[in-house]
Amino acid sequence: MPKPMFLSPARHGFRFNWAGRIGLAIVLLWGAVALVGPLITPYPVGEIVDWDYFGPMSQKFLLGTDYLGRDMLSRILMGARYTVGISLAAVTIACSVGVVLGMIAAVVGGIFDMGLSRLLDAINGIPGLLFGLVVVAAVGSSLTVLILTLATIYMPGAYRFARSLAVNVNTMDFVTVARARGERTPYLIAREIFPNILGPVLADLGVRFVFIVLVLSGLSFLGLGVQPPNADWGALVRENIGALSFGAPAVVFPSLAIASLTISMNLFIDNLPTRIRDRSA
Repeated sequence: MPKPMFLSPARHGFRFNWAGRIGLAIVLLWGAVALVGPLITPYPVGEIVDWDYFGPMSQKFLLGTDYLGRDMLSRILMGARYTVGISLAAVTIACSVGVVLGMIAAVVGGIFDMGLSRLLDAINGIPGLLFGLVVVAAVGSSLTVLILTLATIYMPGAYRFARSLAVNVNTMDFVTVARARGERTPYLIAREIFPNILGPVLADLGVRFVFIVLVLSGLSFLGLGVQPPNADWGALVRENIGALSFGAPAVVFPSLAIASLTISMNLFIDNLPTRIRDRSA
């Protein structure tokens, strides 16, 4: 009986060049900061600690102070929890739902596939930022609303990507054999199709994570994202936009934090396709 094309994870290895290692290290660093940020902030996040607003970098305030005299390092460390946490939750929901629906549509086909595809195409046709603005402005800007809105924006794309991969795998001989011996749809999806599309799906998840970070930052910059007294990196840029005329670090470092996370994730993703090798070779 023909065997699936994939090899078990134990027979695969991951090799990263220097760019991939740097990207992964920075992504993991921000992930760790999101987890322990409140424990390592040098000052209480909302406390005014300097009477000089937009203060410069100093030994006491390593990243300066913001428009109210609050420590920017503390606010960036705490903001990582919202930027990384909301984006990770949203991309997990979007890709999980999209990939499962895409595989089901590819295996079942027919009216179910056509109807679901047309519905999600209609959602996908709405510009993401515009959709987010309308929903958040109408419903409100709670963390739950932000996560579900961002997940809804990017779920149709994840569905389309997973479905296109699953349709190709569904025509393979080993799937045909499994179907001929009476295997049902859940088995075909879990054992035959999903392992063969896992690599591209993970790469797609990383790309969508970057998009979600940027949309979330855009919403926060427009005042519709994370609301005070909390703040993600996009909100920190909006709060301190007046620092541009002073050349103060309060607006520079939140922007650099967003750039470092998104660029590092892209570096990591760009190295994923060439990282897998068969150790049995």
